[in-house]
Amino acid sequence: MHKTKANTAKERRKRTGETAPGNTATSEKQTNGTLLCEAGVQRNYKDTVFRMIFREKENLLSLYNALNGTAYEETDSLEITTLENAVYMNYKNDISFVFDFELLLYEHQSTCNPNMPLRDLIYVTRVLQNRVKDENLYSKSLIKIPTPRFVVFYNGTDFQPEQQVLYLSDAFEKKQNEPALELSVIVYNINLGYNHELLDACRLLKEYAQYVAQVRAYAEELPLLEAVEKAVDDCIKNNILAEFLAKNRAEAIAVSIFEYDEEKHMKSERKEWLNKGMEKGSNTLAVLLQSLMDAGKSEEVNRVLNDNDYRRKLLEESFAEESRLV
Repeated sequence: MHKTKANTAKERRKRTGETAPGNTATSEKQTNGTLLCEAGVQRNYKDTVFRMIFREKENLLSLYNALNGTAYEETDSLEITTLENAVYMNYKNDISFVFDFELLLYEHQSTCNPNMPLRDLIYVTRVLQNRVKDENLYSKSLIKIPTPRFVVFYNGTDFQPEQQVLYLSDAFEKKQNEPALELSVIVYNINLGYNHELLDACRLLKEYAQYVAQVRAYAEELPLLEAVEKAVDDCIKNNILAEFLAKNRAEAIAVSIFEYDEEKHMKSERKEWLNKGMEKGSNTLAVLLQSLMDAGKSEEVNRVLNDNDYRRKLLEESFAEESRLV
């Protein structure tokens, strides 16, 4: 059936979230029975408080210095390469930039994603394509590119170590001692109580961690909108991200609500998925115990039978593997 231009535009707006011509830019979300409607605040699907803070060159350079033990001050040579208003195969990146002959991809996450090396590989390829689009790749001269580095800043509620490294080769179906293609992503846990030196070296990163902790604490007791507003007011009063929050109050509140609500939704979905798995748990548990017994792991069998947390952990890993193979 032939589609009119109006229908085509309507479908495009539905896919992208674009507002219709003439509509006021507003963000609305039903949260804990409270309607958030901040006039003049337009929700960008990529916006997070982390990204809002560190998209400023001076702030980004302070984060770079903290990670590398440097003391650079001039931002003239810092080139932002984040792909704005474009998503390659639906894979986004919070911040990418070139500085000191390095191409750095920084990502903030509230859930640890084991697929980050693959996502970064796809994204960095697009960034490099843009950088060398005017170069002759068939030239006899070597085309130099900045050295890529990949970093994730994790601040979710699930336990994660202070630091860990994710490797692309972990996803390879056929393992090799020296894979022809490798990409490593270092993950820093930036929750309060972790990576003290890093947080102390970057004031904004530490204050961001404090702000997130404040939002979560109030959200345990108050409706989400009220919790975020109270956290913002308290942080401004206590000089935590004070300048940023005062300047961007409406947008910071809106983005924080979307972030927290998304995080809570993902945790709820994970819990529901796990509970559904537990409904068939007797069969899965039997398979797990049988596999342990077949492997001669009698101590593991006893631990599974007597340690509820450990049993739940192994079952969750089993369900995750089953889900991955489906």
